[in-house]
Amino acid sequence: MHKLPPIAAAIAGLTTLLTLATAQAASVTTAHGEVEVPEAPEAPERVVTLYEGALDAALAVDVTPVGAVTTRGGDGVARYIEAHLENEARPAIVGVVREINLEAVLAERPDLILAAPQLSAEQYALLSRIAPTVVPQARELAADNWKHEARLFGEALGRGEALEKAITEVEERAAALAVDLAEAGVDGSANLVRWMPQGPLVMSEALFASGVLAAAGLPVDAAGLVNQRGVHSDPLSLENLSRLEGDWLFLATLNEEGDEALEAAKQSAAFARLPVVESDRVVPVDGQLWTSASGPLAAQAILDDIEAALLP
Repeated sequence: MHKLPPIAAAIAGLTTLLTLATAQAASVTTAHGEVEVPEAPEAPERVVTLYEGALDAALAVDVTPVGAVTTRGGDGVARYIEAHLENEARPAIVGVVREINLEAVLAERPDLILAAPQLSAEQYALLSRIAPTVVPQARELAADNWKHEARLFGEALGRGEALEKAITEVEERAAALAVDLAEAGVDGSANLVRWMPQGPLVMSEALFASGVLAAAGLPVDAAGLVNQRGVHSDPLSLENLSRLEGDWLFLATLNEEGDEALEAAKQSAAFARLPVVESDRVVPVDGQLWTSASGPLAAQAILDDIEAALLP
């Protein structure tokens, strides 16, 4: 998507301007070493997020980025994010997670870029010439990775205390919801499945949403079906889906194609025979939120869904 020669020239010009404009800086520890970021009173004002978790963390501390990438399976930001945006202050779309439009990033003249741990070395080399680029350390897949990433983004934004408060609020609310569910007689294990046109994918217990479910008292069991990448299973047949033995099934779709595939599956006898279907314990959820997002705002939105679906 990007054209290196004109981009390189434009980046060089902007780098000169930013060097002149940046008077004070703090340092944060990233996957690429220590990175200097603008420090108060010249805290970052034009932030571009290239990762859904970064957009979530920024909005959680009242920073509206000037640029962001699309959510997976969509052409804009995730639906749950919309509630935290004002029409006059919406981030421009600067690409998708796996294909960043460098021209679009440059056009926003950012003073800070927040990116995903998976950002390539080539992209980092270019982006870090546009503005300080903060990339979290890649970690082994774990349900609480989002907290480490969000804390780094909060620190880079100069709002570490506010971000820590947002995480604490999630933890306290999840613990309180676990008590409320137990008192209401809602317990047992859960399965989280994303329905794609190719078939259902069983999501790992080490993912963000699985961790939120567990914190609310509903531990996720992927039944040993997750593939070597560790994120989700390969597409399953309806017969293999019956291997899931959770007491609750949280069933996600990303877009209209997934919705259509799920509606077709619901007409089959194999789907109707699933124990969770027979016991009416299937909870439809938004895949953009449950299987793609991360961050304190996403966690609160998932807790909203759990509470609305399972508490009388």
